[in-house]
Amino acid sequence: MSSKLFTTRQGTILLGVIAAVIAAIALIVYLSHYRNSVNKANAPIPVLVANRLIQKGTSGDVIRTNSGYYQVLNIPKKEVKTGAIVDPASLTGKVALTDISSSQQLTAADFGVGGVGISGSLNQNQRAVVVALGSPQSVGGQIAAGSHVDVWVLTSGQGSSGVARPIAKLLFQDMYVMNAGTGGGNVTLRADSPTQAGQIIFASSQDQLWLTLRPTVGSKPKPPVISARNVTGG
Repeated sequence: MSSKLFTTRQGTILLGVIAAVIAAIALIVYLSHYRNSVNKANAPIPVLVANRLIQKGTSGDVIRTNSGYYQVLNIPKKEVKTGAIVDPASLTGKVALTDISSSQQLTAADFGVGGVGISGSLNQNQRAVVVALGSPQSVGGQIAAGSHVDVWVLTSGQGSSGVARPIAKLLFQDMYVMNAGTGGGNVTLRADSPTQAGQIIFASSQDQLWLTLRPTVGSKPKPPVISARNVTGG
């Protein structure tokens, strides 16, 4: 039977048809695998891409908490760089090891563990401002880097009689201390804006600043302006 299949014309045609069917199936399977591989290569992956120049030494904590530094874009898999960062949390505790240009993908190789200078721990709006304080004004040296403080200013206000009277006024609440000397001296505060930094500079040069140390949890509402009437009832 098999010898007739190979020797007869009908058998030859049948074998050719079978071979063609097998070839067609193989081609379909190949094309399906190829198409799947192409689709996988083009499958978009969300990665972090720089929105602006990120300078060397910039804190990863500043970057991950400020979306102005990056955006999440869906990039075809074949165009994603090796080690591309997909989760901002992976930047925690790290610093930029090199300048990262705008529109550049953020990768693991761009970041590492290292010391962060004061400028590297500021976002685009924040400013570091230094004020010189005595020991009482800085809570007897109990303020250190990482403390949170309220800033008071001793100044004067006009009373009902038109006569200037001394007052203590709460200038800012919950300011972060970036650095502080022991037992008084220079205290570096993190201002949330250039305007806030300017107000602190003006107040420290024209009047007297006092810092109060905040509790680690919770806080009472903002107190009023304190004058002689509040203190003595006069």
